[in-house]
Amino acid sequence: MSGDDDRKSELAREHKERQEKRAAEETSKTRRNTFIGAGVAVVVVAGGIFAATTLVNKDPEPAAAAASASPSASASPSLPTPSSSPAKKGPVTCTYKRDDSVPNKFVGLPGKKPNMKLKKMTIVTNRGTVGVDLMTDAAPCSVNSLSFLAKKKFYDNMKCHRLVTPDVSGVHLLQCGDPQAKADGKNPTDGQGTAGYIYGDENMDLPLVKGVVFMTQPGDAAGHNNSQFAISLSDENTQIGQGYNVVGIVSEGMDMLLGLAKSGQDLIVNPNDITGDGGTTVPKNPVIIKRITFS
Repeated sequence: MSGDDDRKSELAREHKERQEKRAAEETSKTRRNTFIGAGVAVVVVAGGIFAATTLVNKDPEPAAAAASASPSASASPSLPTPSSSPAKKGPVTCTYKRDDSVPNKFVGLPGKKPNMKLKKMTIVTNRGTVGVDLMTDAAPCSVNSLSFLAKKKFYDNMKCHRLVTPDVSGVHLLQCGDPQAKADGKNPTDGQGTAGYIYGDENMDLPLVKGVVFMTQPGDAAGHNNSQFAISLSDENTQIGQGYNVVGIVSEGMDMLLGLAKSGQDLIVNPNDITGDGGTTVPKNPVIIKRITFS
């Protein structure tokens, strides 16, 4: 074989190696970012541009670095408890700001003084009941918002608009709280609706292990918590890192939640969902919130 032929073979081999490396990097990146939406989906509507309310990987690199730096980091983290986060010192005042930039169902603003005695949230659905032990001391304004909306019957007869399973996007969770959602696999704007106000971040340092209940907000938009919340159904969800308001831990109904969809075969894929890929699924047998109560 001539020198030219040798050089051509070498260049072809290097080209193939670069292609394989790029493909591997893209696969890794997609798996990391495909949580609920592939990022912040920017949507043009009458009156302006807004970011779809989705849960995304805010900062995957630090989480990945921590996992590689410490052998123990790869082990399943322990389940937090209501006392896992420090209580806020002194009197608590919550601030809620009206936000009409996305589709919403406005029923008023919560009061500024939260009820610090609330210990449990009960979500009654058509598929079963979920009990949540609250972290009110660490997330008083989040709990106050949820309680206010529950009293206003905001969540009554609402369909949970997104269920993600590991075989679809590498994570496992149920997301609810969009008053506009149809959860039929057809509505392109599922996941954008809110209660028409936003509020700040709190209790954001806990891993999203199985059983954690947390508020969702647009990616890269700190302090934009709203009516939407999610329930983590797998320890693998820790791959997206921290940075979401954790409000409590599931204490009842986890078996029911894990049985909502055993695989992607139990889901309806919405190809028109503008929030991106990965999280554009709903259960074929819908999850409908009948009511939410606090005690």
